[in-house]
Amino acid sequence: MADAKILATIERTPTEQLQISVSEYKGKSYLNMRIFYTTDDGATWIPTKKGVTFTPEQLDLLSEAIEDAKKEFMAEAE
Repeated sequence: MADAKILATIERTPTEQLQISVSEYKGKSYLNMRIFYTTDDGATWIPTKKGVTFTPEQLDLLSEAIEDAKKEFMAEAE
C-alpha cells in the first residue's frame, strides 16, 4: 500500500487517535478512518484493526450522513 496522505487527526485519548487519510491500493484510491495508538508519547503511531475504508463512490453517501448528523446535533442544541 502506498503512503497514506493524512487529512485529519482526531485525538481520542493521549495514547489513541483517529486518523482520516487517503491512500491507494492496487491502483484504486480509498478514504480510510482508522484508530492508531502510541506507546512512546506520540513519536510513533501504530494502526489497529479498528477502522473503516470507503471507496470514492461511497463518499457522497458518507457526506450526506455527516450532514444529517450535524443537523440532528444542531436541532438538539436548540
